[in-house]
Amino acid sequence: MSPGRTVPRAAVAAACAVLAAALLTQSARADGPPGTREDSTAPVRIDPHDPDLRMVQGATLAPAKVLNIKSIVESDDGSERRQDTNDNVTFSLQAEVLFGKDSAKLSPDALSRIDTIASEAKKQNATRLRVFGFTDNLGSAAHGLTLSKQRADAVQQELAGELGSSVTFDIRGYGEQYPIADNATEAGRKKNRRVEVSFPRAGE
Repeated sequence: MSPGRTVPRAAVAAACAVLAAALLTQSARADGPPGTREDSTAPVRIDPHDPDLRMVQGATLAPAKVLNIKSIVESDDGSERRQDTNDNVTFSLQAEVLFGKDSAKLSPDALSRIDTIASEAKKQNATRLRVFGFTDNLGSAAHGLTLSKQRADAVQQELAGELGSSVTFDIRGYGEQYPIADNATEAGRKKNRRVEVSFPRAGE
């Protein structure tokens, strides 16, 4: 930009609006649905005035928090994804590997994939599982909500048969909410059409 040249206020406002929208989208993706947010509260209280901290004069200590370490393993074609964090294990399966197009009927191939999730839930001694369904933004929002809930129900019923009556479930259909990719492309929409199953990690 040349010295002394000014930027029109309208251009600045437009740029700020785009940036704000991008930040809100990233925030929504990072947070995820209610019940899936990680606890970053520090397990012990740290005294910011403790002389042993030997801080530079005038410096202040930021609030203590636990860094959430994530381990992500994804299949080569992206159809399956496992994420391990400090608190939770989350499996994400693309709808195409579980159901036919616009269907909530499980395919034969889906059963072995769900069995893998059930085995890990048993290993982690999980007694409460979250099963959430999601769609892309094509079609009506109402249809997306209905289909995503029906798909979550189908996966939950199969898991319940594997895990027995001692396990409880939180089942939700979120439709096009909480996208993890850009709905402007088919590759992104494919990632967004998914069912996620999550449960707490067993204490070490």
